[in-house]
Amino acid sequence: MIPFKAPIDDILFALSVTSDENGAAEHGFDAEITREILDHFARFAEDVIAPIDEPGDQEGCRIENGRVRMPSGFSNAYQAYVEQGWQSISLAEEFGGQGAPATVCGAISEILAGACHSFQMVTGLVPGAARLIAQFGTDDQRQTWLPKLASGSHLATMCLTEPQAGSDLSDIRTVASPQQDGSWVLSGEKIFISGGDQDLSDEILHLVLARTGTREDGVRGLTLFLCPSHSSETERNAITVTRIEEKMGLHASPTCQLVFDGAIATPIGPVGKGLMCMFTMMNHARLDVALQGVAHGTRAHHIAQSYAAERKQGRDRNTGQPIAIDQHHDVARMLARQDMLAMTGRLMAYKTFALMETGTNFDLIEFLTPICKSFCTDAGVEAAQIGIQVLGGYGYLREYRVEQTLRDARICQIYEGTNGIHALTLAGRLTRHKDGVSAKAFEALISDLIAGTRSDSELAKQLLAYWQQMTSEIIASDTPEKFAHDYMQISAATYGVALWTELADRLSADQTSRYEKCLAQAMEWGAVTLACSTARMAHP
Repeated sequence: MIPFKAPIDDILFALSVTSDENGAAEHGFDAEITREILDHFARFAEDVIAPIDEPGDQEGCRIENGRVRMPSGFSNAYQAYVEQGWQSISLAEEFGGQGAPATVCGAISEILAGACHSFQMVTGLVPGAARLIAQFGTDDQRQTWLPKLASGSHLATMCLTEPQAGSDLSDIRTVASPQQDGSWVLSGEKIFISGGDQDLSDEILHLVLARTGTREDGVRGLTLFLCPSHSSETERNAITVTRIEEKMGLHASPTCQLVFDGAIATPIGPVGKGLMCMFTMMNHARLDVALQGVAHGTRAHHIAQSYAAERKQGRDRNTGQPIAIDQHHDVARMLARQDMLAMTGRLMAYKTFALMETGTNFDLIEFLTPICKSFCTDAGVEAAQIGIQVLGGYGYLREYRVEQTLRDARICQIYEGTNGIHALTLAGRLTRHKDGVSAKAFEALISDLIAGTRSDSELAKQLLAYWQQMTSEIIASDTPEKFAHDYMQISAATYGVALWTELADRLSADQTSRYEKCLAQAMEWGAVTLACSTARMAHP
């Protein structure tokens, strides 16, 4: 087994070249403080969280007496996580948090996912839930729930999916009924609820999307509710775990089927506007999933690179001495591809987090979020596949755990909206919604990134020109869905190559040495994507 190592240098590099330093300074965070925070968390993740990942994968979760039991060691790890204050780092200081900027919180989330994705799944919805309550909650709701989330006594879930309503939430059947005393009760079934029950936190705050209108109202009849696991200090709410799913990966994260049988709940946000409120949580969650993809890609590369540097196969043509397989051209090519996938995804995600932090680029964030989610999660799976190939037969075994990386990474392409649905959203809605303001904001960002660069920007300009042409064709088409896949690929390549092109001018000598292979691989990826899309559009 190759131990987990947090990619601190790469994360700090990405933060330094994508973040708005003035915005970070306003929050009291500078580069030195950020490094100190991340170094501290990296040690914690390597020493406390990473060691529970492999045994947790093997042991899995189970139901005992109607309650979920997490694998051995998870409870102690969570208590240490809470004692050091990591669960509250993103929450506002007035509620017991530390008010860290989104970029720093994203870095912590990436490290945590790399150390143990299952642990991150159960703990990782707190920032999004807190942001939702802060924005849409009443004063009483904020005063009640935000300190509990900050203290670690409560973890959060997001309860959307039902057996008949996966990506199409208009078919949700869980019903919210008002009572004479002004309270509400929920009745229905939710599936695929990560951490729907667990024995880490004392209690759980479920955010539940339920129907307050008729089914004919579709999404306009949905309202978001706060539904605590306990109706009083001693009584559990009417929520039952009926099963936990047996999954390909994430064995240490309980994916629950929950039944709400008259569970007491409180609306948050306007009645009938639940989907609007939920998207506050979902956009953050989708960027979080993007960083899960980055974490898996990085972990796969670390395993493959470490193995390839030690594994001897073949001999040097000139000396006849045995050589490590990282000296073979094909292996070196695969390692460089892995590294580029992880670093490009990291640059994309942290740039988007930095733009989110300004609070002034909502339309642009709307366009960048699906690109980040799709590219980064595809990249994580591809990098894991490459890792298995680099290790050969050993990659197929459990010993080096790159096969677990592949199993855990695969769900990222599916949850928080499948990558195909994000492609449809990009082509079908965001090119036209509000006169295409999101697409126009993306175009302006790319133009700004490549304007005035001293390095070769020809490929970046070609990608932008082709993206502009495809956008115009989509707007004029009655069937934008036929463009969806290629439009997502071109949008990702346009974003990624523009970031690398702008960055190439600012690399120091030591940074150039570290990232020159990434830069070359990124340009190759952009050129191939452009050529393939051009060919497919010419011969549909």
